[in-house]
This record gives sequence, structure tokens and C-alpha cells, in this order.
Amino acid sequence: MNRNPKKKKKSLIIKLSLILVILISGTLCYGFYQYKKGIQISQQKANKKNIKFNSTKVPNKTNILLLGEDARKKGGSSRTDSIMILQYDKKHETKLVSIMRDSYVPIPGYGKHKINAAYSFGGVELLRQTIQKNFGIEIEYYAIIDFKGFEEMIDEIAPKGITINVEKPMESNIGVSLKPGVQQLNGKELLGYARFRHDAKGDFDRVVRQQKVLQAIKSQVLTIKGIASLPKTLGVIQSYIQTNMSSMDLLKISSDYIVKGKDKDVETLRIPINNAFTPKRNEKAREVLELDAEKNKEALELFLN
Repeated sequence: MNRNPKKKKKSLIIKLSLILVILISGTLCYGFYQYKKGIQISQQKANKKNIKFNSTKVPNKTNILLLGEDARKKGGSSRTDSIMILQYDKKHETKLVSIMRDSYVPIPGYGKHKINAAYSFGGVELLRQTIQKNFGIEIEYYAIIDFKGFEEMIDEIAPKGITINVEKPMESNIGVSLKPGVQQLNGKELLGYARFRHDAKGDFDRVVRQQKVLQAIKSQVLTIKGIASLPKTLGVIQSYIQTNMSSMDLLKISSDYIVKGKDKDVETLRIPINNAFTPKRNEKAREVLELDAEKNKEALELFLN
């Protein structure tokens, strides 16, 4: 005698549900294991600092200050080799702003200097104040990584390298020699590519390359293989960066982005914008970019807000 079709269907649903629960549980456990493994890989390689930072939450948006730190001089103050603002919002749009380090702006308590001097004078908090004062942008999080940390982080998350189309020969003052063409760059090579500035447009082209590097890293991490190893990647990254983002912050933003926003391009902007700055030499005979404050502030606010 045949079993009741309703009972068969109910039994099948129960079995499928159990299989789904087992798969989800296994995935979560494996993800946690990978995350802890990532932390263990490099937790001794980065010295964490006690950093003052008065963060401000922007409704429906997440603003993150990304800094590349040049800390090669022992005993001296560190400089910021790159200054970026990464914004992620509830619509799952990602925007990236690069602020050129030669931008000549008022720094609270210090008068006018290149904007990267704010980090040397008073760390990430003074830089946050400087950005807020000049551009009206509030920052919730910061993430700082130095040269060595960047190299090691890239080698950990992409052992075969990051794919980059190197547009010209590069070797001046970057510690490596790069030939033109599409290739896989390891951590040291990728850093050299991002820092190269000895061409016709100097820092302007370097900003373009830095944005290109972040796009390439994003593409690498968001491959099927990259997503599978994301928990481990987040663990590795946390050990190389100084940040006020918690583990849960990183996991939430990363997972949310993968599910709802990974296929969207990152919009980019450079400050100063075209036709809103004048190259000059200041009183110390250093080349600076004198900004049209209102034009750049308006452009940045329109882009982010």
C-alpha cells in the first residue's frame, strides 16, 4: 500500500531543511575557523597603537578614512603617502575620494600646510579635523596601513599576486623594476606601482594608480575563491592595519557588500578637481596646490552626499 503523498512531501521538506541547517552551520563554523586562522597568521607582525579619534556617524552612510603611512624613518614622525575617503551607503553604492597630499590647506592650530602634514603634526585625529574644517565631511572610521604591512597583506591574501596592467616602465624610487603589460604583482611590486610618480603628471597620475590598485584588490577579493576565503582575509587584514573598526563592523560591511553591491563599480573623485587649484611654491619653496576652497568643497559634498 502506497504512503500518503502529503506525508512523503512533509518528510522530504524535513530532510531538506535538516540538510540546509547542516550546510549553514558548517559554513559558519568554517568561516569562523578561517577568520581565527587569519588573525593567528600575522597577529605578531603589527604593533597596535592607542589612537585618539573622535568619530562621527553619518546617517545611512559609512565614511572611512583610508591612509597609507610612510613610516620608514625610525624615530621620526610618520607621513601619509595617500589620503582617501571610502564611502559605502545603504543603497550599496561605493565611492572613493583621493585627496592629493600636496593640497595646501589650513590645519587647525598650525596655519596653512600641505594636508598630509596634519598627520605628522597630530595623527589621524588632526587629519580628520582638517578634512572636516576644509571640506565639511564627517568621518566615522579610519584604517591606516604602512608600506611593509601593505606588502605582507597583499602576499597573504593574494599569494599569486594582483592582476594589474602596468602602463609604462617604472623603477625610479619605488624599490622595484616594472615592465609594461598585464601581469601579477606581488605586494612589493604592487606598492611600487601605486607609489610611482616620476612621469609627466607626477602625483596626479599616482592618484589614478592608487585608485586602480584598490579596484584591483576589490576584484581579487570578490572572486568566487576570494569570497570563500573572505573570513581568513578579514583576519589577516586586521593584523596589518590600525583601525577603529571592530571585527563585527568589518564582517557586516563586507558581507553586506558581497550580497548586495559587489557587482557595482566604485565611483571615484580626485580633490582638487580640475580647474579648482593653482600650482604654486610656498614660502619654503615647496610645490603645493593652492585650492579653490569653495569649488572643491562643493564638488566633494555633491559627490558624497
